[in-house]
Amino acid sequence: MQADAKTALITGAGHGIGRATAKHLAARGWVVGVNDLREEFVTDAVAEITQAGGQAFPVVQNVATRDGVQAAIDTVMAQTGRLDGLVNNAAWVRYQAIPDIAPETVDRMLQIGFSGIIWAIQSAAAVMDDARGGTIVNVASAAGFRSAPNSLVYSGIKAGVMGLTRAAAVELGPRGIRVNAVAPSAVPTEGTAKHRSAERDAKRVANTPMGRLGTVDDIARAIVYLLDAESDFVTGQVLSADGGIGIAIT
Repeated sequence: MQADAKTALITGAGHGIGRATAKHLAARGWVVGVNDLREEFVTDAVAEITQAGGQAFPVVQNVATRDGVQAAIDTVMAQTGRLDGLVNNAAWVRYQAIPDIAPETVDRMLQIGFSGIIWAIQSAAAVMDDARGGTIVNVASAAGFRSAPNSLVYSGIKAGVMGLTRAAAVELGPRGIRVNAVAPSAVPTEGTAKHRSAERDAKRVANTPMGRLGTVDDIARAIVYLLDAESDFVTGQVLSADGGIGIAIT
């Protein structure tokens, strides 16, 4: 690994938005720790990045637990000796009507999408260098602002992610650690396919001023902006990457 290159850990980077972010960040010269729970996803993503000339290494850990998050951070430090950036992207999503919400669904969504982010911020901040500072980007959602039917748990978690983003930014700012979030609208990925339909996508497109759905690359570029030096004075913000659907009257 290049000794002076910045290093980032991206959770849930085996596919979708996380994988696209890993590719864009590696193309900028960062060394990327590619995290996912499934080893085959991680291996494939790392191979794609290295074949394109980037630097990446595997981090196969369950970041829904505090121990798993710590093990992921430990892997990064063992590989590169530094952590400059963290992207909390991992999620597990289920939509259920209020009468159908099950305790196991709430528990798993909270562990991966909320408490896992708390543990990741805690572990990352502990190793980020005070002289260099660091950057943390949490992947929230437009659902944290506007909710669809059957999204009580998901919308609540994503709104909570925005709140912890602001709180972490205030507490970690004096150490030069910036904390921001990106709030995508509906983006076609492997993980969202089960929740989408042609009819629903067409309705979203019709309600989006930009006239299309977002892509994983759209969101990845927003995340990379918040990670890199161009946004050095930006912290505690939620960047809506939604094509304008959040401000349109429908």
